[in-house]
Amino acid sequence: MNTTLKMLGALSLSLLASGVLAAVSEQEAAKLGTSLTPLGGEMAGNAAGTIPSWTGGLATNAGQVDARGFLSDPFAGEQPLFTITAQNLEQYREQLSAGQLAMFARYPESYRMPVYPTHRSTVVPDAINAAAKTSALKTGLRDGGNGLTGFTDSRYYAFPIPQNGLEVVWNHITRYRGGNLKRSIVQASPQTNGAYTLVNFEDEVAFPDNVPDIDPGKAENALLFFKQRVTAPARLAGNVLLVHDSLDQVAEPRMAWLYNAGQRRVRRAPQVAYDGPGTASDGLRTSDNFDMFNGAPDRYDWKLVGKRELFIPYNNYRLALPSVKYADILKAGHINQDLTRYELHRVWEVEATLKSGERNIYAKRRFYVDEDSWQIALSEHYDGRGQLWRVGEAMLLQHYAQKIPVYALEALYDVIAGRYVAVGMANEEKMSIQYGTQASAKDFTPAALRNAGVR
Repeated sequence: MNTTLKMLGALSLSLLASGVLAAVSEQEAAKLGTSLTPLGGEMAGNAAGTIPSWTGGLATNAGQVDARGFLSDPFAGEQPLFTITAQNLEQYREQLSAGQLAMFARYPESYRMPVYPTHRSTVVPDAINAAAKTSALKTGLRDGGNGLTGFTDSRYYAFPIPQNGLEVVWNHITRYRGGNLKRSIVQASPQTNGAYTLVNFEDEVAFPDNVPDIDPGKAENALLFFKQRVTAPARLAGNVLLVHDSLDQVAEPRMAWLYNAGQRRVRRAPQVAYDGPGTASDGLRTSDNFDMFNGAPDRYDWKLVGKRELFIPYNNYRLALPSVKYADILKAGHINQDLTRYELHRVWEVEATLKSGERNIYAKRRFYVDEDSWQIALSEHYDGRGQLWRVGEAMLLQHYAQKIPVYALEALYDVIAGRYVAVGMANEEKMSIQYGTQASAKDFTPAALRNAGVR
């Protein structure tokens, strides 16, 4: 690690230790849109020329959107520059994460990384760029870093110029996702022989600023409202999950409810948080593994290691094409790497260590966060023995028509058991996602779950 990165890590620790948890100065914020991108990435490319400068991201007409909402691949004509395999990985080791190295060790014959030219595709609407600058000037961390102050004026990208690891993670949590949305997605947890059963979900997400009838008192500490209905297989169909997430989940913990279609009952679900089991995942992911990381950060101490240049999944349009079927993607051990695309990008590296006296099945975690989109691209999760247990890869892409950074899918690999869970795959039958949807507060109440389950 070079001197700059060491100083950055030391600064993050000193800020947390001294309790300096404030927003940045106007002089610092002025870098957004000049030396930094509007969201806080470095505007310039790297010295080697292998990472280009950011020039505005993908244009909205970079490709086509079909009637079902599927995107064409704007880079379909490109070929890999090279492919990293278990046989040649030593020459690329410095640009690989510990989790990626573990995948090569676990699957030396089949795991590979096709590396393509780097494109800095991320772009969001101008209003969101403006919100990020407001966040830089006004948002701070509450005591302990478990909540945000001054954030209701912006609501996006809490810390575009982060000072510590926790602020980087808050950027992932508060990133722009296109406003309210509805999506139809699929999850699978293949066995070691590759056999799998598909689980179909219909998700709805609403944000307080886009819920006109929300109680103003509720909106002040609200982060988002999430509802998920299982539509297949038949044994799970009709079960519905409802989550209310807050900005400070220590002061006001996450509230969750489950509607069980078989019992026709709505119950509180406190287990839908932290390391509680993820829905229908065969025990292969936790609740806070969803979206690479979600929920309260309070059980961990967060350290900003610094910035690195890594090969991360990027512009993975092929994985979201309607012509690509689940059987094409889901293979034994890991997804079909021939369909993936990796590019060299700068990432923030953040390490989370479980606090003394706290409980979680993951004793240590590491996240690699894309500097342009603030999406977690890679993750590593260690057990109580210090052994690497699970490796996460999020297949990033840019919804160019809507100016929204998204995931084609997330995969979480259990490198000990040799299994994985893939979640977020596009539904082959219908439009997979709708942005800017209407939402009412009454649709995100426990009373609404029964109706949601029988639709």
